[in-house]
Amino acid sequence: MTRPSDPLSGQAPTLYEVAPRDGLQNEAASIPTAAKIAFIDRLSQAGLPAIEVTAFVRADRVPQLADAEAVVAGITRRPGTRYSALVPNLEGLERAAAAGLAEVAVLSASSETFSRRNVNQSVDESIATCGAVARAADAAGIRVRAYLSTAFGCPFEGDVPVERVVALAARLADLGVFEVAVSDTIGVAHPGQVRRVLTALVQVLPVDRLALHFHDTRGMAVANVLAAIDYGIRTFDASAGGLGGCPFAPGSSGNVATESLIYLLNGLGYRMGVRADEVAAAGTSLEPHVRGRIVAVRHRPA
Repeated sequence: MTRPSDPLSGQAPTLYEVAPRDGLQNEAASIPTAAKIAFIDRLSQAGLPAIEVTAFVRADRVPQLADAEAVVAGITRRPGTRYSALVPNLEGLERAAAAGLAEVAVLSASSETFSRRNVNQSVDESIATCGAVARAADAAGIRVRAYLSTAFGCPFEGDVPVERVVALAARLADLGVFEVAVSDTIGVAHPGQVRRVLTALVQVLPVDRLALHFHDTRGMAVANVLAAIDYGIRTFDASAGGLGGCPFAPGSSGNVATESLIYLLNGLGYRMGVRADEVAAAGTSLEPHVRGRIVAVRHRPA
């Protein structure tokens, strides 16, 4: 099936799986390292092309990811799957490189207050940090992806001007990252807003350097992905079982469920090569450890 307004018709979207990092980082209970490794291995076996497996951050800030080295060492790396980790600074990059990862992600934000609360830096300072990581990673042969948080709304400042989002995305792209993941961190985006942001963004950045990261707080994530497809966006972050949330938006839903996006994209005629039932089973395997917040998504075979 070809969508009439699709400028990249025929190219199947890429799902960037974030459950092992974004989905688990805010869990209160300790999740055994072995359970995380088994979870990631099941996601790999389901055919996912990219998995963010952990973050190399301070254990006192994010205790749930204190076992980053052990997780990376323990997983079975499937040919055809990219494995990455979030790194907040040069120390995190050094740890990721020592663990043998060939891809990392850095993080900035669209609003000053969120940036201060999240990484204890101004937006300009966080972009400078991203730049230092990108330069060091390039020298080490490591690819870098960038997140731009709160691009559709901030829990502290409210609306974020489209012009600011575009300018910051361009600054991140200029650092040499291969992709900027424009992120709806608290799940406030709706399709009309997605269209407005993308109409401006695609005038500045090629669509193959843009990704979208949606949370499902208001049940709009799948609709937002559908809107973005018409702009040629071909990479979407997703989380098995809808795991995740935001510590600055208490009670908010997690990321859009990977299984839901597979169902949507298969229904549009794209063949993803990812088995939704196996992704769902991977998510279900974590139910004993994550306070029962796995989204039960069941699908008939595509």
